[in-house]
Amino acid sequence: MTDAHDTWTAPVAEGPLDADIRVPGSKSITNRAYVLAALASAPTRVRTPLDSRDARLMLGAIYALGAHSQGSIGGYLVHPLGPGRVHPEETVRVELGNAGTVARFTPALAALGTGPALFDGDEAIRRRPIGPLLKALRGLGARIDDDRREAPPFTVHGEGGLRGGKVDLDSSASSQFLSALLLAGPSFQQGVTVRLVGGAVPSEPHIAMTAEMLRRFGATVDREGAEFHVAPTRLSCPEYIVEPDLSTAAPFVAAAVATGGTVRIAGWPQRTTQPGDWLRGLMPVLGATAELDEGGLTVTGSGTIPGVELDLHDVGELTPVIAALLCFAEGPSIISGVAHLRGHETDRLTALATELSSLGADVRETEDGLRITPAPLHGGKFHTYDDHRLVMAAAVLGLRVEGVEVENPETVGKTFPGFSEAWTSMLG
Repeated sequence: MTDAHDTWTAPVAEGPLDADIRVPGSKSITNRAYVLAALASAPTRVRTPLDSRDARLMLGAIYALGAHSQGSIGGYLVHPLGPGRVHPEETVRVELGNAGTVARFTPALAALGTGPALFDGDEAIRRRPIGPLLKALRGLGARIDDDRREAPPFTVHGEGGLRGGKVDLDSSASSQFLSALLLAGPSFQQGVTVRLVGGAVPSEPHIAMTAEMLRRFGATVDREGAEFHVAPTRLSCPEYIVEPDLSTAAPFVAAAVATGGTVRIAGWPQRTTQPGDWLRGLMPVLGATAELDEGGLTVTGSGTIPGVELDLHDVGELTPVIAALLCFAEGPSIISGVAHLRGHETDRLTALATELSSLGADVRETEDGLRITPAPLHGGKFHTYDDHRLVMAAAVLGLRVEGVEVENPETVGKTFPGFSEAWTSMLG
């Protein structure tokens, strides 16, 4: 494991790329599949899942709560939550690391079980929003102690089930709050009806992903405007195949654009709810082409990147890579709609403005995004704040800037262990 003070020198592209890439399974799909498998009525074989820190934390979390899993060819066989603990009075610890999906998707599972479960993790997870979700779970019958912190550490007291029913939810800080209630809803006695209040929910594609996966497991999901309903039912899905992670593919797509070359990404699905698929439509805006066929996606850059105005509200996780890429544009760019990124692994807007500007770009924060004015760039240390997406952004910058020293590159293991090796291999 690389020490937090170690760095990786992002390699420079010597010319237009011509490369073939295969990215690992989707983190968002993998962790949703593990949660649904834990709630199912029979074992589920999850194939081609992501193997990363976040995915292992999810497997560890559902194991702590009573859902055992075992490695199998190409994935894991996940068994449902057990009927109850042998010693229900003992507190189990659910390790969160800095995984938002684990912190938000598993408390409802603990409420369905028996006995207390303590949720805690890295220092960074204690700063990520979760209060609205805990409030909603209480409204559905859960007993949760958080000493009014509205953040980890907190304890969920499982009492063998959850009433469920109707609840109001402010999910403007994260779509994961809504997904958490919908994923567990089929296992509530009354199902769940969630009425959204507050600001707009970011990342609509992730909500669509949750609904589609619930249906694959046999649930009924209805939506009418700002109200979602999931009926109580027994979930079942003997086998679930995880798609490649299209957000993790973003830096490789950006590499084709940045170098004016061609990158082929194997296995890009013909139809998907993943936010990363939005990149296909972005390519013409950036002067590039994207062709999808049965083998995957082929992206070819033109060598010229225009300045653009982009609303990334629904695809906020792509912001770090796109912001880095736009530092090479011919004119100023504006990214908007992503105020919620201040509550991710780090405050991504402040981090991007600070780090990109430190290497020469003129990047300034706005109320809900970034204003990027290209300027001559130079090498230097790029701090990553324990954020995997910032490692990917730094790698994109390093394609055309010599001497970009990426701090703590191993933090990218959250979604893509072996990223730096794959990146270097792409460059030949």
